Amino acid sequence: MGSPVVTAPAEVVALAEQRQQARADKDFALSDQLRADIRSTGWMVLDTADGFTLTQAPPFDSVPNVGGLPNSGATATRALGIGLVIDGWPDDTRTCIQALLDHSPAEAVIVALDLGNVDGAGAVVHELAKAHPGRIEEFHVDAPLSSTGWAAARNALIAADTSEFHVVMDLSSVLEGDAFTPLMEMLTADGSLTAAGWRGVNVDVADQWRSFVDSGPGECDALLSYLFVIRHSAAVETGPHPKAKFYRNADMEWSLALREAGGKVAQGPADLPVRQDRHRGYHDSDPAMREKESKRTYDRLLQRFRAHPEVLAPRA
Repeated sequence: MGSPVVTAPAEVVALAEQRQQARADKDFALSDQLRADIRSTGWMVLDTADGFTLTQAPPFDSVPNVGGLPNSGATATRALGIGLVIDGWPDDTRTCIQALLDHSPAEAVIVALDLGNVDGAGAVVHELAKAHPGRIEEFHVDAPLSSTGWAAARNALIAADTSEFHVVMDLSSVLEGDAFTPLMEMLTADGSLTAAGWRGVNVDVADQWRSFVDSGPGECDALLSYLFVIRHSAAVETGPHPKAKFYRNADMEWSLALREAGGKVAQGPADLPVRQDRHRGYHDSDPAMREKESKRTYDRLLQRFRAHPEVLAPRA
């Protein structure tokens, strides 16, 4: 049996209606003040195509969108930040984070960006952050991933991190041992290497760039965003393309941009202790949106890079 639906009090609805009018009048200062007033009553307002929705506020602070997150610049104050974008799936969130707590280096900090507290996933992050102070840095945004976009979320997470090395990771990737130290050692040993990851791919040149194939360990054309470690400075300078709303093909576009900027990317050892659970970012996404945005990104990738094969990794 589901939780009962709680209706916002009339005075809160009135505040939300005033805010909607302020937005229509482009009085954004008043709009922001009314949002804060609504939050102070224990409710949150979220803008929709039809107006707004009101939900009870969770027990943590949040900002309306990723534009409200801190920007660390390029200053590094720690070695490793593990960036997680969380857009629901509370059980997966708990499994992934607990595995990181169990298996990542003790000095690593999990940098978790919760988008919309979907199905209470943000509350799980908050619970774990309170239970493990110093190990989890939590950021909460009211806007969900569907309106934020994958690249905007990732770029905001990179900007908020203060680590020398930043991990790009999906909730479906579950550590069964320390997978980060071998990748960081690759980056430390080779100053020309920008990123090292769990799964690498190469452009199928014979197929006119219409597909990618698994690369195997070593230098490759692109890394998949299931899990890779990137130098934070490089991620700040060359992040995911801002128009990439969905992750698929956007990680490969990002990798090629890193190579275009003069860096190298490489797949790590084949025996990294990582397993993949259900990849909900793909399998449980809207099929029409998924195909539309994936094609849009791949078309952009082809237009930018296909005429420049020099960006590709050397072939045997």
